[in-house]
Amino acid sequence: MPKPAHLFGPGDPRSKGAIPQRRIPQDWPKGRRFRILSLDGGGIKGLFSATVLSELEQRFLGGQPITKHFDLVTGTSTGGIIALGLGAGLRASELAEMYSHRGAEIFPERGSVRKTLQALRNLVHYYYERNALENVLLDVLGAKLLGDSIVRLCIPAFEGRDSEVFVFKTPHHADYRVDRLEPMVKVALATSAAPTFFRPLEHEGYTLVDGGVWANNPIMLAVVEALICFNLERDQIDVLSIGCGDDPYIVSEAQLNSGGKLAWNDVIFAAMRLQSLSATNQARLLLSPAAVRRIDPPFPAEPIALNDFRRSLTELIPAARAIVDEHGDQLARDFLSTPAPRYRPQPMA
Repeated sequence: MPKPAHLFGPGDPRSKGAIPQRRIPQDWPKGRRFRILSLDGGGIKGLFSATVLSELEQRFLGGQPITKHFDLVTGTSTGGIIALGLGAGLRASELAEMYSHRGAEIFPERGSVRKTLQALRNLVHYYYERNALENVLLDVLGAKLLGDSIVRLCIPAFEGRDSEVFVFKTPHHADYRVDRLEPMVKVALATSAAPTFFRPLEHEGYTLVDGGVWANNPIMLAVVEALICFNLERDQIDVLSIGCGDDPYIVSEAQLNSGGKLAWNDVIFAAMRLQSLSATNQARLLLSPAAVRRIDPPFPAEPIALNDFRRSLTELIPAARAIVDEHGDQLARDFLSTPAPRYRPQPMA
């Protein structure tokens, strides 16, 4: 008989503490909707997601926090940072301001010569040190713990020591006893430790890497979480899913003709796009197409890099406002008409 997950020591594989039976769902009123907010990864392009949420707050909620209208929030990488900020009680407008005012600290602009030298160095070393990102997160999230969140959260990462998926969860189910004391800053650093950009996070015996390697679009993570944790019918669930730009990945002539490692060195972007499309389509098949609202910026002529602060600032903020101009009324009717019931964490065992 495996011992309960909360008795495992630091560094034990997460899978070692998995319960051997189906989780017992908690009660949920039959007539009450369950609203999910799902936020993709995308580096500094998270400015788009934060701005969409900020615009919805300002236009339809009188500046009040949008978090109060969702029952569960999930986010990967930059989406995980936004999700944690919302869980910490921040308004989306404060998070959008963080991205627009402090994004250059995390992803500093460089001249052409230094950019070339940095790109060469990046062949054998991480592009950025984590200090700037950690300092921004400390200023925004402070000493808050995951268990302090005002909303249910699911934040994915990848555990590289045991090669396992790793999901940080608030104590919104009686079985979740492990993560409530995790500092929000550490969770944010884990989910956003993007390979080649940042060093993996060594924490409590784990080696944690960006959750985008398996769930850059975490929509299905949230849908499954809702269905296993609560006594819900599928047609009770509504999802607002916000991406950072699922740019098309077109197989090039070089890939067709040579097929070598250099030609396919960016194939991770194909994997991220296709995982996102697959997850969104699975959610729509499971819940119904009308239950899933997917918001994405338009495809630019040239894709915006995950660390391109200047283009994100000048292109994605107007794109987010245009999206809310077009779809805001419908989104407000679907998600913002009534507040969600207050979330109460499960008591400590």
